[in-house]
Amino acid sequence: MPKKTKAAKPQAPKLPKGEAEQVRIRREVGHDFALREDAFGRKRLTSGTAEARRVYEVSNNGHTSTGGIVRVRNVDPLLGITSLSHQQREAGLRYREHFRCSQQADIKPMRWTERVDGGRAGGGIADSALNAGRAHAAATRALGHWDVAAIVQKVVCLEQPVKTVAEQDGDGRDVVTKLLKVGLDLLAVHYGMMMGR
Repeated sequence: MPKKTKAAKPQAPKLPKGEAEQVRIRREVGHDFALREDAFGRKRLTSGTAEARRVYEVSNNGHTSTGGIVRVRNVDPLLGITSLSHQQREAGLRYREHFRCSQQADIKPMRWTERVDGGRAGGGIADSALNAGRAHAAATRALGHWDVAAIVQKVVCLEQPVKTVAEQDGDGRDVVTKLLKVGLDLLAVHYGMMMGR
């Protein structure tokens, strides 16, 4: 009697070496929010996202469990600075959103038949962009000192790393971080996220 053969389970293709290493590091560090499961139940990077493009580098031969230091490249400064409080991070994200909305106004070319005497029928800048611009300007005024406002705008709105801002300004990283935290606290008070100090 012939022996019955079992149907072979489909074999999962091997993960690329770089991706497997990035998945391992993210799981060890606890940054698994950019991972998803594939059809074979393995953790993979979510392709096409900014989070998946970030590169995690580990010193100490790539082992975080033995004291290796993890460096994240191309990370959002508001997420990369771990000493920021929840309110500071939320205030920074709100300030950035107002900045982006005010900068990306939906400006459409006017037709030749439209009025150019200030009438708002069918043309002009959208109210949402104007409101976002006003909210951004009011929050910038709440920052008070121009030094604080300049650092907050570079780090939060333009997403420049603290190291780059410190090198441009000729200050130490700790000075820039301290001014950023002061600015984010002022924004949090302005947005009503925490009581005034």
